[in-house]
Amino acid sequence: MRRLDARNYYSATRKYDLSFPRLTDDVDCDVVVIGGGFSGINTALELAEAGITNTVVLEARHLGYGGTGRNGGQVMAGIGHDLGKVKKHVGPEGLETLFRISNMGAGVIRERVAKYGIDADLSHGYGYLAYNRRQLDTLRGWFDEFRAAEPDVEIELLEGRQVQTIVGTDVYAGAIKHMGNGHVHSLNLLLGEAKALVGHGARIFENSPAIAVEYGPRITVRTNGGTVTAGKLLWACDGFLNRLEPAIASRTVNTFAFQMATEPLPDDLIRRISPIRGAYSDIRPVIDYFRVTRENRFLFGAATRLLDHVPSDLAAWNRNLMLKIFPYLKDVRIDMAWGGPMACSANLFPQIGTLPGRPDAFYVQGYSGFGVTPSHIVSKVLAEGMSEGSARYDLMAQIPHVSIVGTDQARAAITTAGKCWHQLSGYFNGRR
Repeated sequence: MRRLDARNYYSATRKYDLSFPRLTDDVDCDVVVIGGGFSGINTALELAEAGITNTVVLEARHLGYGGTGRNGGQVMAGIGHDLGKVKKHVGPEGLETLFRISNMGAGVIRERVAKYGIDADLSHGYGYLAYNRRQLDTLRGWFDEFRAAEPDVEIELLEGRQVQTIVGTDVYAGAIKHMGNGHVHSLNLLLGEAKALVGHGARIFENSPAIAVEYGPRITVRTNGGTVTAGKLLWACDGFLNRLEPAIASRTVNTFAFQMATEPLPDDLIRRISPIRGAYSDIRPVIDYFRVTRENRFLFGAATRLLDHVPSDLAAWNRNLMLKIFPYLKDVRIDMAWGGPMACSANLFPQIGTLPGRPDAFYVQGYSGFGVTPSHIVSKVLAEGMSEGSARYDLMAQIPHVSIVGTDQARAAITTAGKCWHQLSGYFNGRR
């Protein structure tokens, strides 16, 4: 199906000729990770940097097949859609801790790129965009928080025509210019991180889907070609869990996001679209997000606002949204369009923890379409919990993970209802 087509801008411009064998033997290790996206690879890399290197990663297809290789590439602040939704579970001090770690992600990515020399087109410059005065008031609060968290970073609040100094359109009433955030080629970032991981001695197997997991004194993961026996397990499948682990399958529901990439554009047109050559997103409950690339392409992405469905023509659907913001791009050719599932949690906050009664079986899921930067934060916290333990891990793991009933029979109806509620709630929190 088109929505699961892995051929997209990222796979077309990958810089790493990196592949890994299929598992064909029985192996033993300390930690086995199921899932070769940002969460799986980065948690294993965090463990390796802490000295836990006897790790195996199993990927059902190829690294980055899921959301890691299909997203917008936005490097932005935050860890979940709305930290206020989890305040009652963590208290004021816990919320302050979550806010502090929510601003770590861009720094983690910068440090990783520098440490391992990863060629991932990391660029700085981000615009958080407001359509109206209500949203601009919300940005004012964000601006104060951003400045307090990163006082040495260039961060500006822009209003009216000032917005056009960072983005070439007049549809926005305000913006935050954040030069500490930006964008990245997410697939090349992942592959560079995977290269670093195997450099520490870990093993990665592609085309090796887990078909069964047996729990006991040690955990055994079976594939069609061999088995992995380990002391600890991490489920890191997100939207591709496919109900393989029932204990966590009901805690998220899949919806879909769609992106497109234009033909390479002239330098003057790129400067008109993005004077800072940056990345952008508005702050509505269901956002539009876009950025320019190193090759002068324009990437644009979104999800359906209310009714959950897969458009029959992804290029045309995304193009119509783009032209509402940039009408002068009407003659630009669309070269690629793609989409795929993303796992959403009930509170739109990423989930980490252990399976009931199994302290050696961990999981991470539910980024709710907000995963490039948060996954690097969550992986760091999760690795702490999987190794020596930490207060940050305990804090995140204590947030309840609500089961979503009927996801098999009524997925589209559930996600449609969720989007309608999310849109309505936007009126009460300044995002509509």
